[in-house]
Amino acid sequence: MKNILLPVLFSVAVAVCRADGPYHLIKEIPVGGDGGWDGLIVDSAAQRLYVSHATKVVVIDLAKDVVAGEITNTPGVHDIAVAPKLNRGFVSNGREAKASIVDLKTLQTISKADTGTNPDAILFEPGQNEVYAFNGRGQSATVIAADSGKVVATIPLGGKPEFAEADPAAGRVFDNLEDKSEVAVIDTQTHSVTNRWPIAPGEEASGIAIDLKNHRLFLGCGNKLMVMMDSTDGKVLASAPIGQGVDGSAFDPGTQLAFASCGDGTTTIAKEEAPDKLTVVQTLATPRGARTMALDPVTHKIYLPAAQFEASTNQVAGGQRQRPRMVPGTFKILVYGMEKSSSP
Repeated sequence: MKNILLPVLFSVAVAVCRADGPYHLIKEIPVGGDGGWDGLIVDSAAQRLYVSHATKVVVIDLAKDVVAGEITNTPGVHDIAVAPKLNRGFVSNGREAKASIVDLKTLQTISKADTGTNPDAILFEPGQNEVYAFNGRGQSATVIAADSGKVVATIPLGGKPEFAEADPAAGRVFDNLEDKSEVAVIDTQTHSVTNRWPIAPGEEASGIAIDLKNHRLFLGCGNKLMVMMDSTDGKVLASAPIGQGVDGSAFDPGTQLAFASCGDGTTTIAKEEAPDKLTVVQTLATPRGARTMALDPVTHKIYLPAAQFEASTNQVAGGQRQRPRMVPGTFKILVYGMEKSSSP
């Protein structure tokens, strides 16, 4: 996942406007505070949204659309996974090479598990009740027993991992190796990489989403493509154009819509119309830098973190161009849905 405080793509806050298509801005949930953000996830059953922000996880009550609490002591937080039946949350802490195991009722940390260097994306795999922490600089995956919090395996990946998805019925976890332009296929029984699938014509995929019923993967690629791949054999079946700077992806089984959120201020929405046909149905205008997202498959809403940034002065300090600075207190969650609303 990308560091959201490297906003070279954007220099000023961009107004969110309505766009023709099924999705429209419904509301903004103010969060405030300073610092960047990365991954987020919806727990539909609990009606909660977990969002990484600075050195903590912000917990949002989706029934009221308000901040309900925080998970703290997560230095360098990147991503969150949840196991609702176990009442456990898992947070990747990039700066300390650990994953926090959290009680979802109290939001208190129970323990921490050691991972490889810079754990980034994190995934709960329900088939084996295990958690996969994908270590960016470590180029590996740390497998943690979700109930005990103990490390059970370390899987060399041979490349830089990004987001991942699981197919419990197939006993597989799929992870993007961004620098290799491949999908690594992990056997959840043996904890080993069994296949490496090229994603051409896609390159440098970050976001990944899965259609479990139809065995399809959707890859958000750095060369401005969404690639649809057969998750049984790795065959690339179709592709569709997306924006620049993609990071997040999602798939809604209820609507057959796939999403790719991009840092250039667009979220592409494509429909899986046939086993080998992917059609863009909307390019949703979003603020620049809103490049990660989460989907609630029950309500079909999508959630994108965003903030305002100071206008760029194009000044160069010490031979390097200065990054635009986030305006303090402007961090928020944008909520988009299929219901029409008045212009924000």
